[in-house]
Amino acid sequence: MTFRILVIDDEKNIREGLAEYLRTDGYDVICAENGDEGWQLFNKGDIDLIITDLKMPGLCGEELMKKILAQSPGFPVIILTGHGTFDIAVSVTRMGAWDFLSKPVDLKHLSLKIKRALETRELFFKNRLISEELERKNQFKSIIGNSRGLRDIFDTINKAAPTKASILITGESGVGKELVADAIHDLSTRNNFPLVKVHCAALASSLLESELFGHEKGAFTGAVSQRKGRFELASGGTLFLDEIGEIEQNIQIKLLRVLQEKKFERVGGEKTIDADVRIIAATNKDLKSEIEKGNFREDLFFRLNVVNIHVPPLRERKDDIPILAVSFLKEFAKENNKSVAHINEKARARLYAYDWPGNIRELRNCIESAVVMCQTNIITVDDLPPAFRSISDESKIEIKLGASMDECEKIIIQETLSFCKGNKSKTADMLGIGRKTLLRKLTEYNLGGNEEETEV
Repeated sequence: MTFRILVIDDEKNIREGLAEYLRTDGYDVICAENGDEGWQLFNKGDIDLIITDLKMPGLCGEELMKKILAQSPGFPVIILTGHGTFDIAVSVTRMGAWDFLSKPVDLKHLSLKIKRALETRELFFKNRLISEELERKNQFKSIIGNSRGLRDIFDTINKAAPTKASILITGESGVGKELVADAIHDLSTRNNFPLVKVHCAALASSLLESELFGHEKGAFTGAVSQRKGRFELASGGTLFLDEIGEIEQNIQIKLLRVLQEKKFERVGGEKTIDADVRIIAATNKDLKSEIEKGNFREDLFFRLNVVNIHVPPLRERKDDIPILAVSFLKEFAKENNKSVAHINEKARARLYAYDWPGNIRELRNCIESAVVMCQTNIITVDDLPPAFRSISDESKIEIKLGASMDECEKIIIQETLSFCKGNKSKTADMLGIGRKTLLRKLTEYNLGGNEEETEV
Protein backbone atom coordinates (compact mmCIF):
# COMPACT_ATOMS: atom_id res chain seq x y z
CA MET A 1 0.00 0.00 0.00
CA THR A 2 1.32 3.46 -0.98
CA PHE A 3 0.54 6.23 1.50
CA ARG A 4 -0.29 9.72 0.28
CA ILE A 5 1.20 12.70 2.11
CA LEU A 6 0.12 16.32 1.75
CA VAL A 7 2.92 18.90 2.23
CA ILE A 8 1.78 22.48 2.92
CA ASP A 9 4.28 25.36 3.02
CA ASP A 10 4.28 28.83 1.52
CA GLU A 11 8.00 28.54 0.73
CA LYS A 12 8.35 26.79 -2.63
CA ASN A 13 11.87 25.45 -2.04
CA ILE A 14 10.87 23.82 1.26
CA ARG A 15 7.68 22.13 0.05
CA GLU A 16 9.22 20.90 -3.21
CA GLY A 17 12.37 19.73 -1.43
CA LEU A 18 10.32 17.80 1.13
CA ALA A 19 8.15 16.33 -1.61
CA GLU A 20 11.16 15.13 -3.62
CA TYR A 21 12.74 13.51 -0.55
CA LEU A 22 9.52 11.79 0.56
CA ARG A 23 8.94 10.40 -2.92
CA THR A 24 12.33 8.67 -2.71
CA ASP A 25 11.00 7.10 0.50
CA GLY A 26 8.17 5.54 -1.54
CA TYR A 27 5.36 7.96 -0.63
CA ASP A 28 2.86 9.55 -2.99
CA VAL A 29 3.20 13.30 -2.30
CA ILE A 30 1.05 16.28 -3.25
CA CYS A 31 1.73 19.92 -2.31
CA ALA A 32 -0.16 23.05 -1.37
CA GLU A 33 1.27 26.54 -0.98
CA ASN A 34 -1.11 27.72 1.76
CA GLY A 35 -3.59 26.48 4.34
CA ASP A 36 -6.68 27.21 2.26
CA GLU A 37 -5.43 25.16 -0.67
CA GLY A 38 -4.37 22.42 1.74
CA TRP A 39 -7.84 22.31 3.28
CA GLN A 40 -9.42 21.90 -0.15
CA LEU A 41 -7.07 19.03 -1.03
CA PHE A 42 -7.72 17.36 2.32
CA ASN A 43 -11.47 17.45 1.71
CA LYS A 44 -11.06 15.66 -1.60
CA GLY A 45 -10.01 12.63 0.44
CA ASP A 46 -7.33 9.96 0.01
CA ILE A 47 -4.79 11.77 2.24
CA ASP A 48 -3.03 9.70 4.92
CA LEU A 49 -0.82 12.32 6.61
CA ILE A 50 -0.26 16.09 6.50
CA ILE A 51 2.97 18.04 7.01
CA THR A 52 2.23 21.74 7.37
CA ASP A 53 4.08 24.91 8.16
CA LEU A 54 2.79 26.77 11.20
CA LYS A 55 3.04 30.35 9.94
CA MET A 56 1.42 30.96 6.53
CA PRO A 57 -0.65 33.70 4.91
CA GLY A 58 -4.40 33.13 5.20
CA LEU A 59 -5.31 29.94 7.01
CA CYS A 60 -2.38 29.23 9.33
CA GLY A 61 -1.18 25.77 10.32
CA GLU A 62 -2.84 25.98 13.75
CA GLU A 63 -6.30 26.81 12.36
CA LEU A 64 -5.92 24.25 9.59
CA MET A 65 -5.10 21.55 12.13
CA LYS A 66 -8.14 22.48 14.25
CA LYS A 67 -10.42 22.09 11.21
CA ILE A 68 -8.85 18.77 10.21
CA LEU A 69 -9.08 17.25 13.70
CA ALA A 70 -12.65 18.50 14.15
CA GLN A 71 -13.59 16.60 11.00
CA SER A 72 -11.26 13.59 11.45
CA PRO A 73 -10.21 13.08 15.09
CA GLY A 74 -6.80 11.45 15.40
CA PHE A 75 -5.68 12.35 11.88
CA PRO A 76 -1.84 12.65 11.83
CA VAL A 77 -0.63 16.22 11.35
CA ILE A 78 3.06 17.07 11.67
CA ILE A 79 3.80 20.76 12.27
CA LEU A 80 6.90 22.52 10.90
CA THR A 81 8.07 25.49 12.97
CA GLY A 82 10.46 28.35 12.33
CA HIS A 83 12.52 30.39 14.75
CA GLY A 84 10.62 31.78 17.74
CA THR A 85 7.55 29.54 17.35
CA PHE A 86 8.66 26.64 19.54
CA ASP A 87 6.24 27.44 22.39
CA ILE A 88 3.37 27.70 19.93
CA ALA A 89 4.32 24.36 18.42
CA VAL A 90 4.25 22.72 21.85
CA SER A 91 0.82 24.22 22.41
CA VAL A 92 -0.42 22.92 19.04
CA THR A 93 0.88 19.45 19.87
CA ARG A 94 -1.17 19.49 23.04
CA MET A 95 -4.16 20.39 20.91
CA GLY A 96 -3.77 17.21 18.88
CA ALA A 97 -0.91 17.57 16.41
CA TRP A 98 0.99 14.30 15.99
CA ASP A 99 4.39 15.98 16.38
CA PHE A 100 6.44 19.03 15.35
CA LEU A 101 9.85 19.67 13.82
CA SER A 102 11.94 22.81 13.72
CA LYS A 103 13.31 24.22 10.49
CA PRO A 104 15.68 23.41 8.88
CA VAL A 105 14.14 19.93 8.92
CA ASP A 106 16.21 16.85 9.77
CA LEU A 107 14.94 14.63 6.96
CA LYS A 108 15.91 11.31 8.56
CA HIS A 109 14.17 12.38 11.76
CA LEU A 110 11.12 13.39 9.72
CA SER A 111 11.07 9.97 7.98
CA LEU A 112 11.03 8.24 11.34
CA LYS A 113 8.17 10.40 12.62
CA ILE A 114 6.15 9.80 9.46
CA LYS A 115 6.67 6.04 9.66
CA ARG A 116 5.54 5.93 13.30
CA ALA A 117 2.54 8.17 12.62
CA LEU A 118 1.34 6.02 9.71
CA GLU A 119 1.86 2.78 11.67
CA THR A 120 -0.19 4.20 14.52
CA ARG A 121 -2.90 5.35 12.08
CA GLU A 122 -3.10 1.89 10.50
CA LEU A 123 -3.32 0.28 13.94
CA PHE A 124 -6.07 2.73 14.88
CA PHE A 125 -8.12 1.81 11.81
CA LYS A 126 -7.59 -1.93 12.31
CA ASN A 127 -8.70 -1.67 15.95
CA ARG A 128 -11.70 0.39 14.93
CA LEU A 129 -12.70 -2.17 12.31
CA ILE A 130 -12.35 -4.96 14.85
CA SER A 131 -14.42 -2.98 17.36
CA GLU A 132 -17.09 -2.27 14.75
CA GLU A 133 -17.21 -5.94 13.76
CA LEU A 134 -17.50 -7.04 17.38
CA GLU A 135 -20.19 -4.44 17.97
CA ARG A 136 -22.07 -5.62 14.88
CA LYS A 137 -21.86 -9.23 16.00
CA ASN A 138 -23.04 -8.30 19.48
CA GLN A 139 -25.92 -6.29 18.03
CA PHE A 140 -27.11 -9.25 16.02
CA LYS A 141 -25.94 -12.05 18.30
CA SER A 142 -29.29 -13.83 18.00
CA ILE A 143 -29.21 -13.78 14.18
CA ILE A 144 -26.62 -16.24 12.90
CA GLY A 145 -25.15 -16.01 9.41
CA ASN A 146 -23.03 -13.93 7.09
CA SER A 147 -24.65 -14.33 3.66
CA ARG A 148 -25.10 -11.31 1.42
CA GLY A 149 -28.88 -11.35 1.98
CA LEU A 150 -28.42 -11.36 5.74
CA ARG A 151 -25.89 -8.53 5.62
CA ASP A 152 -28.44 -6.46 3.69
CA ILE A 153 -30.94 -7.15 6.48
CA PHE A 154 -28.40 -6.03 9.10
CA ASP A 155 -27.89 -2.81 7.17
CA THR A 156 -31.65 -2.12 6.98
CA ILE A 157 -32.09 -2.85 10.69
CA ASN A 158 -29.31 -0.43 11.58
CA LYS A 159 -30.94 2.31 9.51
CA ALA A 160 -34.56 1.72 10.55
CA ALA A 161 -34.28 0.68 14.21
CA PRO A 162 -33.57 4.15 15.69
CA THR A 163 -36.59 5.66 13.89
CA LYS A 164 -40.30 5.62 14.76
CA ALA A 165 -41.32 3.96 11.48
CA SER A 166 -43.55 0.90 11.43
CA ILE A 167 -41.79 -2.15 10.00
CA LEU A 168 -43.21 -5.12 8.14
CA ILE A 169 -41.10 -8.29 8.18
CA THR A 170 -41.93 -10.79 5.46
CA GLY A 171 -40.73 -14.31 4.77
CA GLU A 172 -41.63 -17.97 4.98
CA SER A 173 -42.32 -19.70 8.28
CA GLY A 174 -39.17 -20.62 10.17
CA VAL A 175 -36.81 -18.05 8.60
CA GLY A 176 -36.34 -16.09 11.84
CA LYS A 177 -38.71 -13.11 11.50
CA GLU A 178 -39.12 -12.89 15.28
CA LEU A 179 -35.34 -12.64 15.73
CA VAL A 180 -35.32 -9.68 13.34
CA ALA A 181 -38.02 -8.02 15.45
CA ASP A 182 -35.91 -8.62 18.57
CA ALA A 183 -32.90 -6.98 16.93
CA ILE A 184 -34.92 -3.95 15.81
CA HIS A 185 -36.22 -3.38 19.33
CA ASP A 186 -32.78 -3.89 20.89
CA LEU A 187 -31.26 -1.23 18.60
CA SER A 188 -34.14 1.22 18.96
CA THR A 189 -34.49 4.16 21.34
CA ARG A 190 -37.29 2.18 23.01
CA ASN A 191 -35.08 -0.67 24.18
CA ASN A 192 -35.50 0.28 27.86
CA PHE A 193 -39.24 -0.35 27.52
CA PRO A 194 -41.06 -3.64 26.85
CA LEU A 195 -41.11 -5.64 23.64
CA VAL A 196 -44.56 -7.27 23.74
CA LYS A 197 -45.34 -10.07 21.28
CA VAL A 198 -48.73 -11.26 20.00
CA HIS A 199 -49.19 -14.30 17.76
CA CYS A 200 -52.26 -13.16 15.85
CA ALA A 201 -52.99 -16.55 14.26
CA ALA A 202 -53.24 -18.28 17.64
CA LEU A 203 -56.30 -16.32 18.81
CA ALA A 204 -59.89 -16.09 17.61
CA SER A 205 -61.02 -12.64 16.49
CA SER A 206 -63.05 -11.97 19.66
CA LEU A 207 -60.15 -12.95 21.90
CA LEU A 208 -57.57 -11.08 19.81
CA GLU A 209 -59.47 -7.79 20.18
CA SER A 210 -59.42 -8.11 23.98
CA GLU A 211 -55.79 -9.27 23.89
CA LEU A 212 -54.70 -6.22 21.93
CA PHE A 213 -56.85 -3.46 23.44
CA GLY A 214 -57.86 -4.87 26.83
CA HIS A 215 -61.41 -4.87 28.21
CA GLU A 216 -63.54 -3.39 30.98
CA LYS A 217 -65.27 -5.43 33.64
CA GLY A 218 -68.52 -6.88 32.27
CA ALA A 219 -67.64 -6.12 28.65
CA PHE A 220 -68.57 -9.70 27.72
CA THR A 221 -69.33 -12.98 29.42
CA GLY A 222 -66.34 -13.97 31.51
CA ALA A 223 -64.93 -10.42 31.79
CA VAL A 224 -65.02 -10.42 35.59
CA SER A 225 -62.45 -7.64 35.96
CA GLN A 226 -60.75 -4.90 34.00
CA ARG A 227 -57.78 -6.06 31.95
CA LYS A 228 -55.05 -4.12 30.16
CA GLY A 229 -54.31 -5.10 26.57
CA ARG A 230 -50.99 -5.54 24.84
CA PHE A 231 -50.98 -1.95 23.58
CA GLU A 232 -51.03 -0.67 27.16
CA LEU A 233 -48.49 -3.23 28.33
CA ALA A 234 -46.14 -2.17 25.53
CA SER A 235 -46.47 1.55 26.30
CA GLY A 236 -43.21 3.34 25.48
CA GLY A 237 -41.86 0.20 23.83
CA THR A 238 -42.56 -2.05 20.86
CA LEU A 239 -45.50 -4.26 19.92
CA PHE A 240 -44.66 -7.21 17.65
CA LEU A 241 -47.67 -8.55 15.75
CA ASP A 242 -46.71 -11.93 14.32
CA GLU A 243 -48.74 -13.37 11.42
CA ILE A 244 -50.54 -10.07 10.88
CA GLY A 245 -52.08 -11.49 7.70
CA GLU A 246 -54.38 -13.72 9.77
CA ILE A 247 -56.35 -10.97 11.54
CA GLU A 248 -59.96 -10.34 10.52
CA GLN A 249 -61.35 -7.15 8.99
CA ASN A 250 -62.95 -5.76 12.18
CA ILE A 251 -59.60 -5.94 14.02
CA GLN A 252 -57.84 -4.48 10.99
CA ILE A 253 -60.05 -1.37 11.21
CA LYS A 254 -59.26 -0.84 14.90
CA LEU A 255 -55.56 -1.44 14.33
CA LEU A 256 -55.57 1.11 11.50
CA ARG A 257 -57.07 3.71 13.83
CA VAL A 258 -54.32 3.12 16.40
CA LEU A 259 -51.65 3.58 13.72
CA GLN A 260 -53.28 6.75 12.42
CA GLU A 261 -54.44 8.45 15.63
CA LYS A 262 -52.28 6.78 18.29
CA LYS A 263 -55.42 6.21 20.38
CA PHE A 264 -57.79 3.36 21.29
CA GLU A 265 -60.47 2.26 23.79
CA ARG A 266 -60.67 -0.97 25.73
CA VAL A 267 -63.43 -3.39 24.71
CA GLY A 268 -66.59 -2.20 26.48
CA GLY A 269 -64.92 1.03 27.57
CA GLU A 270 -65.41 4.72 26.71
CA LYS A 271 -62.13 6.19 27.96
CA THR A 272 -59.68 6.98 25.14
CA ILE A 273 -56.15 5.79 25.85
CA ASP A 274 -53.01 7.12 24.16
CA ALA A 275 -50.90 4.49 22.39
CA ASP A 276 -47.19 5.31 22.59
CA VAL A 277 -46.10 2.13 20.81
CA ARG A 278 -43.88 1.27 17.85
CA ILE A 279 -45.43 -1.42 15.65
CA ILE A 280 -43.45 -4.24 14.06
CA ALA A 281 -45.53 -6.75 12.12
CA ALA A 282 -44.60 -10.01 10.44
CA THR A 283 -46.28 -12.31 7.96
CA ASN A 284 -45.59 -15.34 5.79
CA LYS A 285 -48.42 -14.33 3.44
CA ASP A 286 -48.30 -12.20 0.31
CA LEU A 287 -50.33 -9.27 1.64
CA LYS A 288 -50.66 -7.67 -1.79
CA SER A 289 -52.35 -10.84 -2.98
CA GLU A 290 -54.53 -10.81 0.15
CA ILE A 291 -55.53 -7.22 -0.66
CA GLU A 292 -56.62 -8.26 -4.16
CA LYS A 293 -58.71 -11.05 -2.62
CA GLY A 294 -60.34 -8.59 -0.23
CA ASN A 295 -58.87 -10.23 2.85
CA PHE A 296 -56.55 -7.41 3.92
CA ARG A 297 -57.03 -3.65 3.94
CA GLU A 298 -54.77 -1.76 1.57
CA ASP A 299 -54.64 1.32 3.85
CA LEU A 300 -53.50 -0.82 6.77
CA PHE A 301 -50.84 -2.46 4.59
CA PHE A 302 -49.34 0.91 3.70
CA ARG A 303 -49.36 1.97 7.36
CA LEU A 304 -47.52 -1.19 8.38
CA ASN A 305 -45.16 -1.38 5.40
CA VAL A 306 -43.26 1.89 5.90
CA VAL A 307 -40.06 -0.19 5.98
CA ASN A 308 -40.08 -3.71 4.59
CA ILE A 309 -37.55 -6.33 5.62
CA HIS A 310 -37.75 -9.56 3.65
CA VAL A 311 -35.98 -12.52 5.23
CA PRO A 312 -34.95 -14.98 2.49
CA PRO A 313 -35.56 -18.72 2.93
CA LEU A 314 -32.63 -20.91 3.92
CA ARG A 315 -32.45 -22.49 0.44
CA GLU A 316 -31.52 -19.03 -0.90
CA ARG A 317 -28.82 -18.42 1.73
CA LYS A 318 -27.03 -21.74 1.89
CA ASP A 319 -23.82 -19.87 2.75
CA ASP A 320 -25.25 -19.68 6.28
CA ILE A 321 -25.87 -23.41 6.72
CA PRO A 322 -22.35 -24.23 8.05
CA ILE A 323 -22.44 -21.36 10.56
CA LEU A 324 -25.95 -22.26 11.73
CA ALA A 325 -25.13 -25.97 11.90
CA VAL A 326 -22.05 -25.38 14.06
CA SER A 327 -24.00 -23.09 16.39
CA PHE A 328 -26.83 -25.61 16.83
CA LEU A 329 -24.33 -28.44 17.21
CA LYS A 330 -22.60 -26.69 20.11
CA GLU A 331 -25.92 -25.78 21.71
CA PHE A 332 -27.40 -29.28 21.64
CA ALA A 333 -24.17 -31.08 22.49
CA LYS A 334 -23.95 -28.98 25.66
CA GLU A 335 -27.66 -29.36 26.42
CA ASN A 336 -27.48 -33.16 26.08
CA ASN A 337 -24.07 -33.46 27.75
CA LYS A 338 -22.54 -35.10 24.67
CA SER A 339 -19.08 -34.70 23.14
CA VAL A 340 -20.28 -34.37 19.54
CA ALA A 341 -17.98 -31.83 17.90
CA HIS A 342 -18.14 -32.21 14.08
CA ILE A 343 -20.29 -33.11 11.08
CA ASN A 344 -18.54 -35.34 8.59
CA GLU A 345 -18.20 -34.53 4.89
CA LYS A 346 -21.03 -36.71 3.55
CA ALA A 347 -23.48 -35.50 6.18
CA ARG A 348 -22.46 -31.93 5.44
CA ALA A 349 -23.09 -32.51 1.73
CA ARG A 350 -26.61 -33.77 2.53
CA LEU A 351 -27.33 -30.59 4.49
CA TYR A 352 -26.26 -28.53 1.47
CA ALA A 353 -28.31 -30.61 -0.98
CA TYR A 354 -31.56 -30.34 0.99
CA ASP A 355 -34.08 -27.58 0.11
CA TRP A 356 -35.14 -26.84 3.73
CA PRO A 357 -38.90 -26.18 3.33
CA GLY A 358 -39.02 -25.64 7.10
CA ASN A 359 -36.09 -23.22 6.94
CA ILE A 360 -33.93 -22.54 10.02
CA ARG A 361 -36.46 -24.14 12.35
CA GLU A 362 -36.12 -27.39 10.40
CA LEU A 363 -32.31 -27.17 10.38
CA ARG A 364 -32.33 -26.66 14.13
CA ASN A 365 -34.54 -29.72 14.64
CA CYS A 366 -32.36 -31.73 12.25
CA ILE A 367 -29.15 -30.97 14.16
CA GLU A 368 -30.82 -31.61 17.52
CA SER A 369 -32.00 -35.00 16.30
CA ALA A 370 -28.55 -35.83 14.91
CA VAL A 371 -26.83 -34.91 18.18
CA VAL A 372 -29.24 -37.10 20.12
CA MET A 373 -28.77 -40.07 17.78
CA CYS A 374 -25.01 -39.73 17.38
CA GLN A 375 -22.99 -42.32 19.34
CA THR A 376 -19.54 -40.90 18.55
CA ASN A 377 -18.12 -37.39 18.45
CA ILE A 378 -18.81 -36.97 14.72
CA ILE A 379 -22.25 -36.77 13.08
CA THR A 380 -22.58 -39.02 10.01
CA VAL A 381 -25.35 -39.46 7.44
CA ASP A 382 -26.77 -42.31 9.52
CA ASP A 383 -27.33 -39.90 12.41
CA LEU A 384 -29.42 -37.52 10.31
CA PRO A 385 -33.25 -37.83 10.12
CA PRO A 386 -34.62 -40.27 7.47
CA ALA A 387 -35.39 -37.52 4.94
CA PHE A 388 -31.68 -36.75 4.63
CA ARG A 389 -30.53 -40.35 4.21
CA SER A 390 -32.50 -40.72 0.98
CA ILE A 391 -30.94 -37.68 -0.72
CA SER A 392 -28.92 -38.63 -3.78
CA ASP A 393 -25.19 -37.94 -3.72
CA GLU A 394 -25.29 -37.19 -7.45
CA SER A 395 -23.61 -33.86 -8.02
CA LYS A 396 -25.62 -31.07 -9.63
CA ILE A 397 -25.95 -27.31 -9.39
CA GLU A 398 -29.27 -25.49 -9.66
CA ILE A 399 -29.34 -21.86 -10.78
CA LYS A 400 -32.54 -19.88 -11.06
CA LEU A 401 -33.44 -18.36 -14.42
CA GLY A 402 -32.66 -14.64 -14.33
CA ALA A 403 -29.76 -14.88 -11.87
CA SER A 404 -26.97 -12.39 -12.57
CA MET A 405 -23.56 -13.54 -13.77
CA ASP A 406 -22.05 -12.72 -10.39
CA GLU A 407 -24.73 -14.77 -8.63
CA CYS A 408 -24.16 -17.70 -11.02
CA GLU A 409 -20.40 -17.61 -10.48
CA LYS A 410 -20.85 -17.46 -6.71
CA ILE A 411 -23.21 -20.45 -6.68
CA ILE A 412 -20.91 -22.51 -8.93
CA ILE A 413 -17.86 -21.77 -6.76
CA GLN A 414 -19.76 -22.41 -3.52
CA GLU A 415 -21.27 -25.72 -4.65
CA THR A 416 -18.02 -26.94 -6.21
CA LEU A 417 -16.11 -26.11 -3.01
CA SER A 418 -18.71 -28.08 -1.06
CA PHE A 419 -18.42 -31.03 -3.46
CA CYS A 420 -14.64 -30.94 -3.04
CA LYS A 421 -15.13 -31.06 0.75
CA GLY A 422 -13.56 -27.65 1.25
CA ASN A 423 -10.36 -28.52 -0.62
CA LYS A 424 -9.48 -25.28 -2.42
CA SER A 425 -6.76 -26.77 -4.66
CA LYS A 426 -9.14 -29.45 -5.90
CA THR A 427 -11.89 -26.87 -6.36
CA ALA A 428 -9.59 -24.63 -8.43
CA ASP A 429 -8.58 -27.60 -10.62
CA MET A 430 -12.20 -28.63 -11.18
CA LEU A 431 -13.17 -25.06 -12.12
CA GLY A 432 -10.13 -24.66 -14.35
CA ILE A 433 -8.78 -21.60 -12.56
CA GLY A 434 -5.68 -20.88 -10.49
CA ARG A 435 -5.70 -21.24 -6.71
CA LYS A 436 -4.94 -17.53 -6.25
CA THR A 437 -7.88 -16.63 -8.50
CA LEU A 438 -10.13 -18.91 -6.47
CA LEU A 439 -8.97 -17.36 -3.18
CA ARG A 440 -9.63 -13.88 -4.55
CA LYS A 441 -13.13 -14.85 -5.67
CA LEU A 442 -13.87 -16.55 -2.33
CA THR A 443 -12.96 -13.30 -0.62
CA GLU A 444 -14.94 -11.24 -3.13
CA TYR A 445 -18.08 -13.34 -2.57
CA ASN A 446 -17.49 -13.60 1.19
CA LEU A 447 -17.15 -17.37 1.01
CA GLY A 448 -13.98 -17.55 3.10
CA GLY A 449 -10.86 -16.77 1.14
CA ASN A 450 -8.16 -17.62 3.70
CA GLU A 451 -5.53 -20.25 3.04
CA GLU A 452 -6.77 -22.70 5.65
CA GLU A 453 -9.10 -25.51 4.74
CA THR A 454 -12.27 -25.15 6.82
CA GLU A 455 -14.26 -27.92 8.46
CA VAL A 456 -17.76 -27.82 9.92
